[in-house]
Amino acid sequence: MSDNPNDPFAFFNQLWKNGSNNPFMPPLSEEEIDRKITECKTVEQWLNMQVGMLQMTVKTLELQKAGLHAFRQSMEPKKPEDEI
Repeated sequence: MSDNPNDPFAFFNQLWKNGSNNPFMPPLSEEEIDRKITECKTVEQWLNMQVGMLQMTVKTLELQKAGLHAFRQSMEPKKPEDEI
């Protein structure tokens, strides 16, 4: 990083050096920007698919719960209605 190990800014100096392949630096070429856009869109599509699967799982569990509740109610003995 730096010749001086006590330099508190050595890390930041290394980050800002020209030509370093650093994830903190913005992309400098149009091709690299296009590649990053494509990667981000791919991740976005994957996340949207996962959200859809999660929503479908929640709805399925809610339907199972409602079905189980209905089944339990149908198994309860009927109370005779009071005649007036």
